[in-house]
Amino acid sequence: MPLRLSAQDRRQQIMQVATGLFARQGFQGTTTRQIAEEAGINEALLFRHFPSKENLYCALIEELCSARGRKQRIHQILKSGGDDTQVFTAIAREFLCRTPRDTELTRLLWFTALENHTLSARFFRNYAAVYYEALAGYIAERTRQGAFRKIDPLLSARGFLGMVVYHFLIQELFSGEKYQQFNPEEVAATLTAIWLAGMQSVHANGANGHYVRSKKKTAKACQN
Repeated sequence: MPLRLSAQDRRQQIMQVATGLFARQGFQGTTTRQIAEEAGINEALLFRHFPSKENLYCALIEELCSARGRKQRIHQILKSGGDDTQVFTAIAREFLCRTPRDTELTRLLWFTALENHTLSARFFRNYAAVYYEALAGYIAERTRQGAFRKIDPLLSARGFLGMVVYHFLIQELFSGEKYQQFNPEEVAATLTAIWLAGMQSVHANGANGHYVRSKKKTAKACQN
């Protein structure tokens, strides 16, 4: 007999078991029978809570994405009024300071992409694209203010987050941390400095933490 739990507790138990299996075996490699057996229930009870395996997978992704509250914090950082170094370092830190749940979420999302699952596009649109678009909006505004070079804001946002996420993938999914360990704070600061060095306009007015390169100094440097 399965342990008697409230409907909410049973639902959470199923999701916890399913998360571990999906993260190890992928969507295609995991069956509802496996999930039910590991949860100590029958499939009929599982289907009372989740009509299909796809429905269960969606619920897992949505819970993992919303549990961290990262989207809200990213928006707060972008509206904080800090200088660009502070803003981008804080955003990088958000993606680098991970929990085991974050690693599970990343594995689930990668499995959807690698298996060419129909959920992949949906998850990108609902959960990944929002970060790129929010950051692109900030970059576009800073470009209008003359702080950044006139480069496609969305591509620039992808470039920045790409550096950060790729570092995480190397360390967490490809076991890079077993060979080289990095302080997340140092990584956030370093990647931000690299990205800003390529983005900041040479005509920036020096406000809000940006450097100034005057025409006179540039001409003098060339003469020397």
